[in-house]
Amino acid sequence: MIYVTARTAFRALRRNPMRAMLTTLGIVIGVGAVIAMMEIGTGSSAALAKTIASMGANVLVIRPGAASSGGVTFGAGTATTLTPEDSEAILRDCPAVKNAAPMVRARTQIVYGGRNWIPTYIYGTTIAYLDVRNWGALAAGEPFSDRDVMNGNKVCILGQTLVRELFEGESPIGKEVRIQNVAFRVVGVLPAKGANMMGLDQDDIVLAPWTSIKYRVTGSSLTTSQSSGSSKSEKVNTLGNLYPGGSSLYPARSAVQEANQPLPVRFANIDQIMASARSATEINTAIDQITTVLRERHRIRPGEADDFNIRDLTEITKTLSSTTTLMTNLLLAVAMISLVVGGVGIMNIMLVSVTERTREIGLRMAVGARGRDILRQFLVEAVVLCLVGGALGIVLGHGGSMLVSLLLRWPVATSPVAIATAVLVSASVGILFGFYPAWKASKLDPIEALRYE
Repeated sequence: MIYVTARTAFRALRRNPMRAMLTTLGIVIGVGAVIAMMEIGTGSSAALAKTIASMGANVLVIRPGAASSGGVTFGAGTATTLTPEDSEAILRDCPAVKNAAPMVRARTQIVYGGRNWIPTYIYGTTIAYLDVRNWGALAAGEPFSDRDVMNGNKVCILGQTLVRELFEGESPIGKEVRIQNVAFRVVGVLPAKGANMMGLDQDDIVLAPWTSIKYRVTGSSLTTSQSSGSSKSEKVNTLGNLYPGGSSLYPARSAVQEANQPLPVRFANIDQIMASARSATEINTAIDQITTVLRERHRIRPGEADDFNIRDLTEITKTLSSTTTLMTNLLLAVAMISLVVGGVGIMNIMLVSVTERTREIGLRMAVGARGRDILRQFLVEAVVLCLVGGALGIVLGHGGSMLVSLLLRWPVATSPVAIATAVLVSASVGILFGFYPAWKASKLDPIEALRYE
């Protein structure tokens, strides 16, 4: 029965091929617009996700708080409250944190031979920084080690931009560059990462042990702080123990001298700590755990403000993703309007077809066809028109998105979901807009239909 109905519907459509083709044109344009918009939107979302991943989607940046003096606040990051030990404690005591790296920043010129360059980033850190930023394996050479960090060795890793600007095709491995007139041996080259979402070149970077950058390049001295306990002073001040097992070079200080004239205590501060959460869903958990650990280490009482700030990329990611989603939805709404217009066109043509074929409908009902048979026939005709238009629209939309990618260099991605959705929508439009004409045809009175002129 279904086969006979479909054959009858196809035979009816072949009677007016030009009208059928023009009827499907609205569906072709609508489905083509939907496919093109979904592929462009999917490509944009994929490019955005790639950009965010290159920056480190789960990265948390812990910075010191603001220092103040005489009622004047010097701004975020000016306090000296973070230490390398804080980074180790975060990694050790925060289960939601995958890795953490202390960081010291510098801004100076790098010289190799007769060429020089001022990188966008000069970071003193540990090798954990590569894992935090998802940098992957090095393009050449090998990373510096934890022993290099402990000893403050003069070794560094260069980004691709510095390799291009300073070495001009030469291999930098084993060569020495001067950073603030300090010779650093190049041990590795980072793979290309490209620009971040702000347009800054992520390959214009130098990585070195934080101890080397802090004490050799920036020339930072050990910050002094006051000590109130003699035991703490004795542990930190080792000037008298020049020779292991020997007698003290200076006489021991009394408790009164310790209280009245405390000696400086070695305290190495860092500019920030960069940590990565184990997954995007654990970012908030990681922030809570880091806050708890740092408040305990910094002896911050309940009710007191934190002396550090924690930033993540969640808000930036949400903002960019929501913007992309909004634009894609707006374009899809415009494309859906085209589908609705095409559906209205199909309804109009099917109503005209019912009017033209009134005597045919009456004759079929007179020889035994039931109302549901007539309904099914006209529904099949409408669905076939929409499916043919949907198929042509898929070809048109995919070709249009490829043309946009070729001419405008926009990112596009083929979406099987979009194609399946287009087929489903085409069939749905055919059923929705073809039902009323089909229902009207099925309700015709056979006698009146046969008498229709």
